[in-house]
Amino acid sequence: MNQIPVKDVTPPKKGKGGEVETYNLYAKREHIYVKFYKGFFKNFRIISGFLMLAMFYGFSWIQYDGRQAVLFDLPNRQFHIFGMTFWPQDFMLLSWLLIILAFTLFFVTVFAGRLWCGYACPQFVWTWLFIWAERITEGDRNKRMRMDKQPMSKDKFLRKSAKHLLWILIAVASAIAFVGYFSPIRELVPSIASWDLGPWETWWLAFFAVATYGNAGWLREQVCIYMCPYARFQSVMFDQDTLIISYDEKRGEPRGKRKKNADKDSSGLGDCIDCMACVHVCPVGIDIRDGLQYECVACGACVDACDDMMDRMGYEPGLVRYTTEHALKGNKTHLMRPRLIGYFVALLVMFAAFAWAIADRVPLEVDVIRDRGELYTNTPSGMIQNVYTLKIANKDQVDQQYRISISGPDGLEMVTEPVVTVAAGELLNYPVRLQIDPDQLNVRNADINFRVISLDQSTAIETESRFLGPIPQR
Repeated sequence: MNQIPVKDVTPPKKGKGGEVETYNLYAKREHIYVKFYKGFFKNFRIISGFLMLAMFYGFSWIQYDGRQAVLFDLPNRQFHIFGMTFWPQDFMLLSWLLIILAFTLFFVTVFAGRLWCGYACPQFVWTWLFIWAERITEGDRNKRMRMDKQPMSKDKFLRKSAKHLLWILIAVASAIAFVGYFSPIRELVPSIASWDLGPWETWWLAFFAVATYGNAGWLREQVCIYMCPYARFQSVMFDQDTLIISYDEKRGEPRGKRKKNADKDSSGLGDCIDCMACVHVCPVGIDIRDGLQYECVACGACVDACDDMMDRMGYEPGLVRYTTEHALKGNKTHLMRPRLIGYFVALLVMFAAFAWAIADRVPLEVDVIRDRGELYTNTPSGMIQNVYTLKIANKDQVDQQYRISISGPDGLEMVTEPVVTVAAGELLNYPVRLQIDPDQLNVRNADINFRVISLDQSTAIETESRFLGPIPQR
């Protein structure tokens, strides 16, 4: 594909000499060398990232009531989450949860922009982890830039090899943790050590390891800029009262370099010393001084770097800060506004309803299926008999015994053993035979009810069915 320079950009940007800048839509990607820095928002991001990684790597190892606390057992179509077992029939609960998470994301975005991206998004949590591995093996920004320009040497080869080895170890550990949520991890790890894996486990281990290595090690900001849909639609949720990372142009311009003790007032310069620190620490390589850009992930790195430089120069911090468009223009920020309140109220209602649904959820499901082979049979004793299959799903974490009882026309009786044992997480097909004296059956199609109750009286379910017989003789 030919490289096509695009001219007459509207509005055009002026260079330092007044010439019109041109942009190449097909320019080669420039590698971003992230500089090491310290600051409040970095510490906050480290804490949030550590919590995310601890949950991801640790939850699969937690045991609860003798089983893995979080396990998505796809072959048996059961999802175990801290004492609760969910089945495919509980799909509505998952849909409900996803809707709640979506509204939470909308609420946070309207309030404070892309906090999810900067502090909790898995892509960026792993990206920062890989950047850390890069820094401890190859050095900080300037050293890495010099090394990449040099020809291959023993030191460069060893450092590059150490970096990629760390990346691979992190990627493999992440793959094991991920697959461990679908295959019991205490069985998976010994299987990996003895290389006794099934085909699907081998496939997903390899796929997730390669995906982690590629996304966090090589693609990095490309995922956020070109692949993530959130970056594209986030701006429609912003308003002039949304907290976003912004550069205070009134205070910073005109920018210019100067000595530490120089008098900026006499020079006519603003507070920005054009040190490029905010650009060098940005993981997506943007210049926040150009205004709000969809690539910005709101990680706060530029805020920390700028505050550090302001402190060194003896200037007031906050040249780059979390603020709102209204505040930058000198107007009052309205944090409590209708859209934000609406999202919050909707969240409260949905969360309360979801919590009630979970608390009120009965860990038992019963379906009744009539024998479709024949409507009814006549027993040798002259009784009319119907056959049913009760599908009893024990969604509890312990084995349960259930008593089956019926109600319907007078004289209807069950000739099957009424007490049945169902193991934890088992779906049992239990045949049940009902019979009645034809003289007591006054209709051809009678309503009946099955009641299944645990012997400890903790759970009970009733379900309807029909009892069929011959046409009554008048």
